[in-house]
Amino acid sequence: MASTAEVLKDVPLFSLLDDDERSVLASQVELKTFAPRTRIYKIGEPSAQAYVLLSGRVQVSTVDEDQQEVVVDEPGQFDFFGFASMMQQTLHQTSAHALEESTCLEISRDDIQVLLERKPHAGMDLLATLARQLHAAHGLVRARAGRNPNEVIAEKTTTGERIADSVARFGGSWNFIILFAMILTVYSTVNVILGKKAWDPYPFILLNLFLSMLAAVQAPVIMMSQNRQDAKDRVRSELDFEVNRRAETEIQNLARKVSLLDEKFDDLQDALRVTNSRGV
Repeated sequence: MASTAEVLKDVPLFSLLDDDERSVLASQVELKTFAPRTRIYKIGEPSAQAYVLLSGRVQVSTVDEDQQEVVVDEPGQFDFFGFASMMQQTLHQTSAHALEESTCLEISRDDIQVLLERKPHAGMDLLATLARQLHAAHGLVRARAGRNPNEVIAEKTTTGERIADSVARFGGSWNFIILFAMILTVYSTVNVILGKKAWDPYPFILLNLFLSMLAAVQAPVIMMSQNRQDAKDRVRSELDFEVNRRAETEIQNLARKVSLLDEKFDDLQDALRVTNSRGV
């Protein structure tokens, strides 16, 4: 289905065009709608077209060396995706999926060429698009290079879990032990001194009731905190595993490079040896 000039007018990249130029471009590009969970393109496919998201939600992902899917970008409204591969005329380095029903403009390299011939200043907008994608890639690298486990855990912590941690932290401290011992001593001493007038005479049945209630409440709260500690340890171990796996990959890459350097060095020695023998 052919796009309309009104749709192109809302796209920042094409907003510089006049009505005639927009009409020419509208006759070339196409408007496509993708159903939820539909693949728009996949890694390794020819990249004849790029897309501009008009509505809906799209996720762009790739696969790392460990064959794990990594989300590269989630384009916003009027953002390009698949643009770099289309301009280079190379195979797609990413896959794009529609997370919900999405409407996109499908644009080819010829369409961009027509745009640049008519409006050379639009090239700056294209460079800005590439810059945004480059910054997104840099952010992805920084995020995967090293994440603070404490920050990852804090992002997922609820208010109830924070309260449980605080209760467990205080209940396992010397401050709690000293304060609790002082309260028990004062309570028992006052009731012993008052004798028959005491509100809780020996053997302090009311105090035992309070202690039982405190233990009944404190025990599950401490168990909640212990479960959180297990979750923290699991997150830390997963992040450590990711770091170790990337370190192993880097070490393997370095080993391959060292082997190549050794081979090149041997070739250079052989060449020098041949040169010296000829000189002799």
